[in-house]
Amino acid sequence: MVLPILTYPDARLGTVCAPAVLDDALRDLAAAMLETMYAAPGRGLAAPQVGAMLRLFVMDVTWKEGARAPVVMVNPEVLWRSDEQAEGPEGCLSIPGPTTMITRAQSVRMRWVDLDGAVQEETLTGMAAICAQHEYDHLDGVLTLDHLDEAARALALSELELPKNNVEIS
Repeated sequence: MVLPILTYPDARLGTVCAPAVLDDALRDLAAAMLETMYAAPGRGLAAPQVGAMLRLFVMDVTWKEGARAPVVMVNPEVLWRSDEQAEGPEGCLSIPGPTTMITRAQSVRMRWVDLDGAVQEETLTGMAAICAQHEYDHLDGVLTLDHLDEAARALALSELELPKNNVEIS
């Protein structure tokens, strides 16, 4: 089932999410989020982007270039971020239109629970590290816009593709 994706300026996108309880309903939500992410088409999707205020995100950073390799992170934690940083373009399914330049750690060590209830821990690099940090930010109510200075934020907002029933943002 493809779920509707919340878009900026929906206030729920700025909310810190509650811990998730691993049960069949959460597994169903994760499956629907993956279907939604692939349909969007995106590389990651966090639960608050579909209105579920839970610490859960899905990602698949390689599917556009090859086979699907979905990852579901329940109650993820960032254990470590590398000192080495890189700036790169990021888009967001909840901020349709603009791609913004964001500086992130090049590597990140994550711990999470998978859908079988097993604790996973892995150091991610490259696109996986960027995607995980982006989705993790959503769980804390942080958007890419929040990483920008005033001028870059104003430019990004001017490029925002609002639905026709939304009010223009000045």
